[in-house]
Amino acid sequence: MEPSISVEDVKRFQEEGAVYLKGIFSQEWVEKIKTGIQKNLDSPSEFSERLALKEGQGAYFNDYCNWQRIPEFREYAFESCAGELSAKLMNSKYSVFYHEHVLNKEPGTEKETPWHQDQAYWPLEGWNVVSIWMPVDHVPLQSTLRFVKGSHKWGWYHPRKFASEENYPVEAEGEEWRKAFKDVPIQEIESGKHEILGWACEPGDAVVFHGKTLHGASGNSSSSVQRRVLSTRWVGENTTLAERPWQVSPPYLGGLKPGDTFMADIFPLVYGTI
Repeated sequence: MEPSISVEDVKRFQEEGAVYLKGIFSQEWVEKIKTGIQKNLDSPSEFSERLALKEGQGAYFNDYCNWQRIPEFREYAFESCAGELSAKLMNSKYSVFYHEHVLNKEPGTEKETPWHQDQAYWPLEGWNVVSIWMPVDHVPLQSTLRFVKGSHKWGWYHPRKFASEENYPVEAEGEEWRKAFKDVPIQEIESGKHEILGWACEPGDAVVFHGKTLHGASGNSSSSVQRRVLSTRWVGENTTLAERPWQVSPPYLGGLKPGDTFMADIFPLVYGTI
C-alpha cells in the first residue's frame, strides 16, 4: 500500500530533520515486528548490547543486522511501505535498505540513549540517509526519542559509545579528522538553547529522521511496559561509501570502495530504479 504522506510531511522532514507519521503501518506489521523482535531478544547476535546502570534493574537492549536470519524483518524491509516512504521523504527516485536496528528498553530502565548523530557511525557520504523508527508499544512523551530541530544541517559530530557515552577513539592520523567532527554540544542541548522535537507514539506510528539529526532518549520509567522499537536505515540517491577515522558500526562495507555508489548484495535496492 502506498504510504500516506503529504507535501507538508516531506517539507517538514527536509527542514526540521524529523517528522512524525501517525498510523503509517498496519496492525499486521506491528504484530510481525513484535514476533521478530522477540526472536532477536531470544537469539541476539554478536553485535548486541544489554546496558543497565545498576545490577538487577531494567536494561537497554540493542542489536542490528539480523534481517537475513529473521524473516519478519526481511518481510518488513521488502514488502511494507518503508522503502517507498523513505524514498519520498528523501526526494529520491530510489531507496536502498542499509540495515535494521532493534532497540528495547525494559520496564524500569534508567539507562538513557545519549545525544548522538547516526550517520557519523556509518560509512556514508551524502544527504539522502534516513531512519524509520517504528515502535510496537505505547511510547509516552517522557520515554520517546527526542530530536534537536534542524541539527541535520549543522555538520558532523563525533559518534559516542552508548555504554560509556565517550567519543569513539580516532584511529586515523591527521588533525583534519578532529576538525571535521565536532563534539556533540550536550550542555547546549540540555540547557534548552535549541528547540527539541518529540512525539508520544502508538504502535504503528513512525518517526522518520535524517541521518545527521542529533537525537537521544530518556530511559523507560514504566514498571510494566517495554519500549520495543524497530529502526530501519535507508539510503537514497547520491550516497556513496565514505571513509571514517574509527571502526564503523555496523562493520560491513559490502565489498564497496570509498566513492562507490552505496548499493550491494547486503545493501539491496528495495524501491525505485537507479
